[in-house]
Amino acid sequence: MYGAFKEHAADELRGIDEAGLTKGELGIRGAQGPRIRVAGADAGDGTAPGEREMLNFCANDYLGLADDPRLVAAAKDALDEWGYGLASVRFICGTQTQHLDLERRLARFLGVDDAILFSSCFDANGGVFETLFGAEDAIISDALNHASLIDGIRLSKARRLRYANGDLAELEARLREAADARFRVIVTDGVFSMDGAIAPLEAICDLAEQYGALVLVDDSHAVGFLGAHGRGTPELRGVEGRIDLLTGTFGKALGGASGGYVAGHREVIALLRQRARPYLFSNTLSPAIVAGTLTALDIAEGAHDARERLVANAARFRSAMEAEGFELLPGEHPIVPVMFRDAVLTQRVAEGMRSRDVFVTAFSYPVVPKGEARIRVQLSAAHTPEQIDACVAAFVAAREDVAGD
Repeated sequence: MYGAFKEHAADELRGIDEAGLTKGELGIRGAQGPRIRVAGADAGDGTAPGEREMLNFCANDYLGLADDPRLVAAAKDALDEWGYGLASVRFICGTQTQHLDLERRLARFLGVDDAILFSSCFDANGGVFETLFGAEDAIISDALNHASLIDGIRLSKARRLRYANGDLAELEARLREAADARFRVIVTDGVFSMDGAIAPLEAICDLAEQYGALVLVDDSHAVGFLGAHGRGTPELRGVEGRIDLLTGTFGKALGGASGGYVAGHREVIALLRQRARPYLFSNTLSPAIVAGTLTALDIAEGAHDARERLVANAARFRSAMEAEGFELLPGEHPIVPVMFRDAVLTQRVAEGMRSRDVFVTAFSYPVVPKGEARIRVQLSAAHTPEQIDACVAAFVAAREDVAGD
């Protein structure tokens, strides 16, 4: 039987490649940071791929904590004190006191009642909807929500409705359409990861209160660095206390390792502990990551200078790229999409950037809609002005190379 399936898989792969949609993986040797060593990188001169140092402009390391020595030291100490792993789920024998400490610390940081840890935010979003909502309920989701929210919503038996990205009139229409539901919940990313757009949370909360709906926000691309104290889009938009459920990750600004969470009302978190399948049936978050994340939260809470550098770095890059005539999606977030539209063209520009020792990645269908291919640049507080200028220069040179072909 595999012979026929092998041909089917090979045909699919050929189609992906011919459309310019193949997503390759280059290995990084060593730690994440603004400079990385990339194995298997083609120098662009016909020589065999080797290992080269590159500037990194596509990581989610917004505060530059992925290789922070304080986090590394905390993780090392945790290996000695707490061990390598627990070989258990939480409710059997997989709960250390530091897991409980992290949940309390996270809830205090976010200003909510309680929090529950998951192996990833994908798992958190995969567990929350099936547990909390049934066939009598309605989930109203932004059309550009992250894949983990989409997949999590599919696991629920609740009625599913969508509204166009950030379209408040359409959201209100969906709320009215679901007027007969037992519970209605509005679901949105705090920051839409492919565009860098920030959800209009104040207006969403106003509608939720008008129509008696709950609000769930995935704040993965905001927690730790948006808002005056890094508490994310609710703090930035002045709606703290009006969001019912927050999901998020430790895998971006908060150290970049792994792990996710749901945070919110005490009764809801208690119900998730009893019923959320990814929580009940997945191994406990590893001790070293728990210890590192506790340290990351302490750092992020007081990282005012780093947040200011991040804002300045994003503004510098955006201003320079606009001066060079590149098409950028508008925004205020350190995600800056550089639009080329055509998938093959975008891939060639990314390859030209890497040949100039600037590591970026082309994004094309199905990660973004067809005809919306882009290079998503992500700024970090750890980038220097000189590194940002070098990135812009590489974009200009790569564009000229493609235009000359």
